[in-house]
Amino acid sequence: MQALSSAGIQYSDWLQLWQGYQQFYQVQLTEELSLNTWQKLTDPKQEHIYGFVAYLDHEAVGLVHVIEHDSCWTIQPYAYLQDLFVLNEQRGQGIAKALIEQVHAYTKQRQCDRVYWLTHQDNDVAQKLYDQIARKTGFIQYRLN
Repeated sequence: MQALSSAGIQYSDWLQLWQGYQQFYQVQLTEELSLNTWQKLTDPKQEHIYGFVAYLDHEAVGLVHVIEHDSCWTIQPYAYLQDLFVLNEQRGQGIAKALIEQVHAYTKQRQCDRVYWLTHQDNDVAQKLYDQIARKTGFIQYRLN
């Protein structure tokens, strides 16, 4: 696993995975938005947003993005695992689990209170993994745009 930084991971490696993630969720973000996301993830002054890329045989095969934020319920921040993606041909090899474990270990070092994430209700494959490694909270997301 490599942490996202302007020195460590190539933009092209990350972008390939980021675009694959968008295709999975059937969205297409603008180039400007993708570049903005990359800049935030790799800016050392932006300590609250970061990520990791998984490599297998020198090929970028998975990514995860995390945003830390304060909470009214804890002294330490929460870590929101916002994006998690593994190339389709690499799924089932433990890469997503390894990325989540990397986030968990890193956020423990940073003394975060918890790591949490959302998934789509129809993403049964992901939920099989999540049910093995985490606890469902029962909360349902609502959104105002």
